[in-house]
Amino acid sequence: MTVASSRKATVTLPADDQILITREFDAPKHLVYRALTTPELVRRWWHANRGEVTVAEIDLRVGGRWRYVSVTPDGFEVAFHGEYRELVPDERVVSTEVYEGAPQPDGADEGTLNTVTLREEDGRTTLTVLVQCPSKEVRDAIIDSGMEAGMQDAYALLEEVARSLR
Repeated sequence: MTVASSRKATVTLPADDQILITREFDAPKHLVYRALTTPELVRRWWHANRGEVTVAEIDLRVGGRWRYVSVTPDGFEVAFHGEYRELVPDERVVSTEVYEGAPQPDGADEGTLNTVTLREEDGRTTLTVLVQCPSKEVRDAIIDSGMEAGMQDAYALLEEVARSLR
């Protein structure tokens, strides 16, 4: 899939233990939500052009779990999982997120708490993700991991997937 969008997500650090991501998509919010919460659609964007999604499991209900696994061309596996805490269709998803490749600090077994909010204006959607980390150290480790480059590419693909659903 070709990434054609020139839009970029902005990343800010509103508090010592938070990351705030904001990005506009050229698609209505119900299509962005669908692309975020449908396994076969997640498989089309979550890899961020860095491999292939081999697992996209979504039990879309409060208390339901999700898990995504991607494998890079050289065989490196990247896996994340979490639990849904709140769901408002087409508007809000609150879930935990744990990177399976990193040890979790004491008391941080649930990883981060991510709040995704979708707002639509004139058929365009603004997505915000507030990542609440258990500590400044965890927040800094996420930022230092190079997550932003992969996120930018994944969101460009997410936009393409959402637009393709029109």
